[in-house]
Amino acid sequence: MAKEVKTIGVLTSGGDAPGMNAAIRAVVRTAINKGLKVKGIMRGYAGLLQEEIVDMDGLSVADTINRGGTILYTARCQEFTTAEGQQKGAEICRKHGIDGIVVIGGDGSFKGAGKLSALGINTIGLPGTIDLDIACTDYTIGFDTAVNTAMEAIDRVRDTSTSHERCSIIEVMGRNAGYIALWCGIANGAEDILLPEKYDGDEQKLINRIIENRKRGKRHHIIINAEGIGHSASMAKRIEAATGIETRATILGHMQRGGTPTCKDRMYASIMGAKAVELLVAGKSNRVVAYKGGEYVDFDIQEALSMTKQIPEDQYEISRILVR
Repeated sequence: MAKEVKTIGVLTSGGDAPGMNAAIRAVVRTAINKGLKVKGIMRGYAGLLQEEIVDMDGLSVADTINRGGTILYTARCQEFTTAEGQQKGAEICRKHGIDGIVVIGGDGSFKGAGKLSALGINTIGLPGTIDLDIACTDYTIGFDTAVNTAMEAIDRVRDTSTSHERCSIIEVMGRNAGYIALWCGIANGAEDILLPEKYDGDEQKLINRIIENRKRGKRHHIIINAEGIGHSASMAKRIEAATGIETRATILGHMQRGGTPTCKDRMYASIMGAKAVELLVAGKSNRVVAYKGGEYVDFDIQEALSMTKQIPEDQYEISRILVR
């Protein structure tokens, strides 16, 4: 028989992402609608081990769907990567009557969720990361807001770059994944896009393109540089020295994580949160809710973690055609 779930815990782990609050809200209100109790676990797995656990009701999540970040706060927890920490977490769940947990985060958070599931706590993961680097899903909570925030900032940098006839290197987030850089490169009409998955390190090729574009009348040159490549400031100095063209580096940084979530992030996160509760009610565990091929589906956590993800080749080829 499927294990009956009466009390659900919810936590956010790893980096924060716009839309996490929409997911939390959906978990809380869907669970209450199904007659379940809900407990919020503060500061991710670290808060679980410290027993920072609070009761939640419908009012706990009122007026939160429009807020960035996470009302449950988030943290990384080295202790929870150990077998002792995981066992302690499962025991704390049982102490507080928590039968199932919804974990909102990335691959590292899912590994912890899988360990809790193996220790008898029904666990469902939701993909929450601005990096879009979770292989089992076409959408991750927060990516849409982050990429739109970056796009708007790059538009502003382009304006001043054109006014001063500069080359601008704009570094966007994404860790070792180039999705934000690719999307912004296409959406902002960049002259060059540097992706960790594709960049060969040939800086001379960049320099040659900047010089050629200036000769044919281009008054600015926008380079979108992914965080996984980095070193934007030193790159700017080398390009300016080689071309004689004023070159500035702008690192957008954590502004991409903050701000009001887009409609898409609110909508998709809400549906994913509701589906996580439905899976727990059905007695399911060790699953990740994903958006794949236009549908909401779920995968075994270990299966999801074993998947790999690459920059879509057709999108990359289009980006190469469009940059001029």
